[in-house]
Amino acid sequence: MWKKLILILLVILLAGAAFTGWRFFMSNTAFSEKSKYLYIRTGHATYDEVYQTIKDSQFVKNPGSFDFLAHRMDLPEKIRAGRYEIQKGMSLSDIIRMLRNGRQSPVNLVITKLRTKESLAGLIGRKFECDSASVMAYISDTDTLNAYGFDTNTIMATVYPNTYTYFWNTTPSAIFRKLFAAYKTVWTPERVQQATALGLTPVKAYTLASIIEEETQNNSEKDTMASVYLNRYNAGMPLQADPTVKFALRDFSLKRIYEKHLTVESPYNTYRHKGLPPGPICTPSLTTLDKVLQSPKTKYLYFVVSPDLSRHIFTEKYEDHMIYAREFHKSMDERTSKQKKAKEDTGEELKK
Repeated sequence: MWKKLILILLVILLAGAAFTGWRFFMSNTAFSEKSKYLYIRTGHATYDEVYQTIKDSQFVKNPGSFDFLAHRMDLPEKIRAGRYEIQKGMSLSDIIRMLRNGRQSPVNLVITKLRTKESLAGLIGRKFECDSASVMAYISDTDTLNAYGFDTNTIMATVYPNTYTYFWNTTPSAIFRKLFAAYKTVWTPERVQQATALGLTPVKAYTLASIIEEETQNNSEKDTMASVYLNRYNAGMPLQADPTVKFALRDFSLKRIYEKHLTVESPYNTYRHKGLPPGPICTPSLTTLDKVLQSPKTKYLYFVVSPDLSRHIFTEKYEDHMIYAREFHKSMDERTSKQKKAKEDTGEELKK
């Protein structure tokens, strides 16, 4: 009799243990996706709010069991803000341990070519807890930037195309500390020496590289093009760089620059103001920067796109430049006329 009772109790205990193990330590996610992200905002890292989100957004099958285990694992006292990846098949125990230990899923900030501070702030605002307004406030604060040796025009010179890894709730100041650390890594003694030999500071070299980046995608001619601008710069000539006019107008869709565009009053308009613009007009690649730093000595002062758009033609004399420039403009006018006629013909076909 006693043996039978003990056996029944043992079976009940084993069944209870199995049920507990299944409920707490086996898969308990309620979604079909590969993973879902739980965002816990800074200042809102209270257990009640997090629990409500987990329950309302159907992260787990058994919210009540989550709540029960969370209290026994001290989650309410140790929960932290952040971005957490809850993968399909995770157990309640795994989820609670991840939240309690603050094991966030990192966020990659992938920077390619950006043109303005606003576009950088927008990119960061879309990827992180801080919004674009707080980022803009940070990179527009003169006192903050002075501490790094930059101003509101040159701060973009710290931003190099690359992939930077952060946590989601990283602050704007911490984001820029890493960007500045990368900037210092880029500017090795060798690169500083190359810039100095050209009569440029790192920021000025970066600014010139940003112009080259906007002028051409052809790496084989970037160094020669840089020599043209350096020759103009050293001769005290206006750089007359079309991309700076686009930047001044904030119209990056322009395909051709006309006389009417050159009248824009801006320190970035290098047709009206000599020297380099006060800051970069985009984030150039390291390849472009190195092309600038390794630019050859030439006597070229002019360049224009070839009529077939395959390359740039470099010249020393203005008279020669104008010959090639007229050929280019003629080819562009012909191309525009053909495109316009093709659209008209298409329109006529649609009307039939």
